[in-house]
This record gives sequence, C-alpha cells and structure tokens, in this order.
Amino acid sequence: MASRAHELVTLIGLCDGELDPKRHQSSYLTNKVGGQPDCVPGVSRQHPRCGRCAAPLVHVVQVYCPLEASPYHRTLHLFACPGAECSGRSDCWRVLRSQGLEAAAAQGPNPARGPPLSATDWCDTADDWGMEEGGGGGGGGVKEVQEEAAAPEAEAGEADVSSQLRDLSLGDSQQGVPVLRPFFIGVAEESDLGGEEVDLQHAEELLREYERREGVAVVELEGGEDGGGQEKYEKTKARHGDAVFSRFMKEISLCPQQILRYCRGGKPLFISEPPSNVAQVVPACGSCGGSRTFELQLMPALVSLLRRKDGGAEAELEFGTVLVYTCKTSCWTAGSGSAVDEFCFVQTDPDQQLFK
Repeated sequence: MASRAHELVTLIGLCDGELDPKRHQSSYLTNKVGGQPDCVPGVSRQHPRCGRCAAPLVHVVQVYCPLEASPYHRTLHLFACPGAECSGRSDCWRVLRSQGLEAAAAQGPNPARGPPLSATDWCDTADDWGMEEGGGGGGGGVKEVQEEAAAPEAEAGEADVSSQLRDLSLGDSQQGVPVLRPFFIGVAEESDLGGEEVDLQHAEELLREYERREGVAVVELEGGEDGGGQEKYEKTKARHGDAVFSRFMKEISLCPQQILRYCRGGKPLFISEPPSNVAQVVPACGSCGGSRTFELQLMPALVSLLRRKDGGAEAELEFGTVLVYTCKTSCWTAGSGSAVDEFCFVQTDPDQQLFK
C-alpha cells in the first residue's frame, strides 16, 4: 500500500476465522485474538499480572504494527485479568510492546502468516495495517503487516521450528490461566467500507433501540462548515454521556462487527464521556519519559469472541472500549531483551448487551 503523506488512515480489524493450530503456526507477524502471545525474537519472556489482584493475565490481542522508516519489527500484546471483580478496570489490563531488528529476526525460524482475508466480501483485498505519516524517534508510520499467505501443516522436519517458536512466547502456559480461542484479525481501511454493501439495517436497529430506551435522538442538520450535515442530539431524559454513546454508535454503524480500530497519532472514538483533559490522564513513557500518542482501541464486538480455548465458560472480560497509547517515538534499546510497558484505559459501555 502506498504511503499517504499528511493523512491519517483509520484501519478496521475484523475477525477472519479461527486460527487452527493444526493448520497454521502463528508468529509475532500474526494479527490475532487470543491464543498464546508470540514474541519478537530476542525479547525475554514475561508473565504479566493483574495490578489489582496479582493474578496472571490472559492474552487478549496481538497486533503486528512496525513503523515506517524504522529498522525494527514491532508487536503489541494486550493482556487482561479474567476475574469477574476485575472486569472493566484499567489497572487490570497490561500492554506490552516488543521490538527487534530485522537482521536479528531473520536469524530466527521462518514464521507463518495469516490466511487470505475472507471474513467479508468487502475486505477481500485488505491485507495490511496501512501507512501513516512519518514521525520522529523510532519512526512514524505503519507498513504492511499481514500478507495473504497461509502456513502449511507442520511436517516431521518442522518439529524443532515449532519448539523454537514456543520458546519465544512472552508468557508460557501457566496452570489455572485460561487461554482464549485464537482468531485471525483481518484488516480493511475504514474509508473503503463506504462504497460497498454492508448490513446497515442491523446497525440502524441497534441505534434506534438505544434512542427509544434512553430518550436520545440523533438527527442530521444541513449547512455544516464542511458542506456536510452536522449532528444534533435531542435529549429528553437521557443520562450524562448519552450523546457521546450515540455518536459512537453512529460512527461504527457502517461496520458494527469491527473488533479493533487502528490509527496511530489519530483520535480515539470514545464510548462514554472522556476525561476533561486526556493528555493529563495519559502518563509519559516509563522508558524514555517522552509523551505518548493514541495508537489503537479494542471494540465492543470483540467481547463475544473472548471464550476459553478449553471449552470452559466465557472469560469474564467486559468492556466498552480499551484505548491504547504508546510512546510517540516508540523508544527502544537494541539488545535490551525486555518488552516495554505502554498505557491503556478502559471505558465502560453503558449498554454492553447490544453487542452480544
């Protein structure tokens, strides 16, 4: 995909089928939900724990998102506490960023990529996280990440390769820690969704159901500054923050099944009233002391996919959206061998049942 100078592109993550370990071997290059985390070669194992109850965290999402003009592979891992009492709390989530030089990664085993994207007709040709405008430090853009290539079944001579990949995991399988069913994440540009036929009727029904129940009406007014319509929220007995939620529902109505939104350096889509000063809420990078920038967010539709791999009860993970902020320069010390902690905070969906 060609770089688009001075333009931020929002990318949409979609469930693209179950990742069957008998057919595909995932790696740090794989965008996926659940399963075991795959580490960039050279980064040591970590066992993240809950900041509230100290229980081991379950792996929720892995996103391969290298930056343009950077020599590093780059992967983000999101973890969360499956405990019911920890659900929806920001201190019960962890975000780890791993990087590794191209040369070092090339010495490792040849990793498998995801299967051809086929979740929906309108993202048949979407195969990467796109590009973004350049920045300083570790780079400021995102380059192609998911290729249409499936890994063959492991043969006898590949046993050693699989073993090496397991050794590179950020966290070993620990007794009592559930592993979520793994799914591939397919990618599409949000701007590409407008020209295709999608199920807008279902999204409209969800929005109208919410409006009837909460007394909020969203109407379009002509004469906006950009020549388009402006939104007006007519509230009767609405709770505080309902206008924000209505805007959220309207924004995702084109693709309500999206499980992830990616736009490094862009603006997040809040599901409830955001803090008055987000910049003060997001702390500086704990590694270099520099500022952080928004990178991605998990969406409500992801909740229904978070089920235990062993067939047990659904993991106790509830959220409206999880917003992830990372170091603006993506600071990294070559050879450090340790993943960098990034920041995220959780917003609660006032009507979570709409997405189940």
